[in-house]
Amino acid sequence: MNISTQFNCRLLINVGNTLTIIGCLVMFVGLIGLIPLDMFAVGLSSGIRVIATLAIMGCLLSAIGYGLMDYFDY
Repeated sequence: MNISTQFNCRLLINVGNTLTIIGCLVMFVGLIGLIPLDMFAVGLSSGIRVIATLAIMGCLLSAIGYGLMDYFDY
């Protein structure tokens, strides 16, 4: 594995973990009532669905990063 592939894998993992943490924290803060979840609503989607999409996207990016690291045998 060359240095750029390793950097890209770590970048995917770090961005994914950060998005997951931010999504989970915003969802938790919204569910306990500190911020209204309606301000995240887009079109017909409720606010909690948009925030959950952010957390799921973070999980997927992390999984891709870990999978690429495993594929390239880092």
